[in-house]
Amino acid sequence: MFIQTEATPNPATLKFIPGRDVLDSGTMEFTSPEAATRSPLAEKLFAVKGVTSVFYGSDFVTVTKDDSDWQHLKPAILGAIMEHYMSGAPLMADGSVKGDVISDDEAEFFNEADAETVDTIKDLIETRVRPAVANDGGDITFRGFKDGIVYLNMKGSCAGCPSSTATLQHGIQNLLKHFVPDVIEVRPM
Repeated sequence: MFIQTEATPNPATLKFIPGRDVLDSGTMEFTSPEAATRSPLAEKLFAVKGVTSVFYGSDFVTVTKDDSDWQHLKPAILGAIMEHYMSGAPLMADGSVKGDVISDDEAEFFNEADAETVDTIKDLIETRVRPAVANDGGDITFRGFKDGIVYLNMKGSCAGCPSSTATLQHGIQNLLKHFVPDVIEVRPM
């Protein structure tokens, strides 16, 4: 088994591509060893000293580290991923391979009068933003729209990335403002 690695814009995060599907749909993020108990692979990755976050995309695993050196972490992470896939163990303890669905307390918020504008914003995020962000080992999802401000949730390599503010303000904000005149600003949640 050959696992590719790619740098991401976030120097604390590496993208690991195992050459097979990771999730059938959606994304999944684990930000603590306690949350990782849902996934045997995430548990193995959190057992590597220095790992602070694990993120699953459709065909990649993104791992974020503390101030440890990648030179020491990378072999252990590659070993954990390879061991997991070679064992045939399920990705999730319950056997599922679908990403997380937004929970009720994270439900989207917007005024019903803005539904058409929100549909356009969501379409632009789905077709133009998310594929590019997934390429960098992360994910961005729509959270809400109020008073001309679009609220987005950043996960994976995007969370805590030094360039995420520039990505939001210069990339995504300019794109949305160009196609949706009602958009004034884009903010992370």
